Amino acid sequence: MSAVIEARDVTFAFGQTPALRGASIAVDAGEIVAVMGPSGSGKSTLLHCLAGILVPDAGEILFDGARIDTLAETARSSLRRDRFGFVFQFGQLVPELTAVENVALPLLLSGVRRTPALARARAWFARLGLDGLQERRSGELSGGQAQRVALARGLVAEPRVLFADEPTGALDSLTGEHVMDLLVDAAREQGTTVVLVTHEPRIAAYADREVMVRDGRVNAPEWVAS
Repeated sequence: MSAVIEARDVTFAFGQTPALRGASIAVDAGEIVAVMGPSGSGKSTLLHCLAGILVPDAGEILFDGARIDTLAETARSSLRRDRFGFVFQFGQLVPELTAVENVALPLLLSGVRRTPALARARAWFARLGLDGLQERRSGELSGGQAQRVALARGLVAEPRVLFADEPTGALDSLTGEHVMDLLVDAAREQGTTVVLVTHEPRIAAYADREVMVRDGRVNAPEWVAS
């Protein structure tokens, strides 16, 4: 195995407030890693740097061994669209679109024609226990249903890396565990690498490995390429 996504000695500050202070992490292909830490520790900032949403003030971000922190915004945007998937705490579905259109959105943005994109999206509904909800809009879905739609949207394009930022934070315990079961099963089946940010030990337990972020630094066993 070799790292598919990696941060090396990354620093980042919001104005005069440091969020990351030399954070380093490497995640193997197909691995599920839980990034834990108290509120304000820098764990979500680290995820956003790894995903190319934020550009670190110093240090390096690598994807498949190539730096992405030095890319222009248009190139990083293309990378997020074509190679990465995202699931956020509140789903962030587009309210004007139906559930199936929300799932198909990454495919449509990548240039897949509408009919095959919707067909691929529909296949996820039975898989995630959402049959019959394809034409509903986000306001007509429960929190658990909306988050499963968001999960399908994050995985439909078979991304190399799925970034999940507190994906169960807005759900009750039982629904959250159901969503995590589905996320892990789907990621394993597709061989998708998952970087999961959470503050809940029961959610982190779904991962292959846990790392702790404190005061902008990652406390974890040294990663060794194999």
